[in-house]
Amino acid sequence: MAFDLQAIQEYLPLYKEAFLLTVRIGFEGILIAFLLGILCALIEYRRIPVLRQLTAVYVELFRNTPLLVQLFFIYFGLPKIGISIAAETCGRLGLGLLGGAYMAEAFKSALSSVEPIQRESAISLGMSETQCFRYVILPQAISVGVPGIVANVIFLLKETSVFSAISLMDLMFTAKDLIGLYYKTTECLTLLVIFYLFMLLPVSILGSFAEKRVRYAGFGD
Repeated sequence: MAFDLQAIQEYLPLYKEAFLLTVRIGFEGILIAFLLGILCALIEYRRIPVLRQLTAVYVELFRNTPLLVQLFFIYFGLPKIGISIAAETCGRLGLGLLGGAYMAEAFKSALSSVEPIQRESAISLGMSETQCFRYVILPQAISVGVPGIVANVIFLLKETSVFSAISLMDLMFTAKDLIGLYYKTTECLTLLVIFYLFMLLPVSILGSFAEKRVRYAGFGD
């Protein structure tokens, strides 16, 4: 059967709407992931008792369970105990919790890559802990952490494909729905691939650019 360009034209508005929803929820979830990751990394860096252990449990729990299972638990499990969460909120929360665990490891790895002698030297020169972190440790950690952070962002955007499991009208849901209705499998999957490329390629390009910039700025090796 020939490739149906008319079907592509008809489905395009639906994919655009699904694309905007996927991008919005995806980046809102990534923002939550950033905040959680930074918080967990700082708790580990400062070695705060109790919170450090709780952070370790959180990271291990969410890194070792699939996002789909987490979404099912939040969307279908929590209402059983009286906590109902809207699908969009569930999507961004699930992605944020999963991403926070991965971001925490990326941030912790970046901070731990800075040799202890750097901090000791800065303190001996009269810097406060805050100044030492801001002017000595953080700039070096940034150049180390950027590749891992970018990889995590791309990974999390790919994970948005499971949002359809909780009835969110994302790209995957739209593709499956149209295939079920009209059996235009090739056309629907082609649009799905194209829109995911639109979402992921700019992030990959900007991430590579950011990595080069921080290295050229003198934060790298």
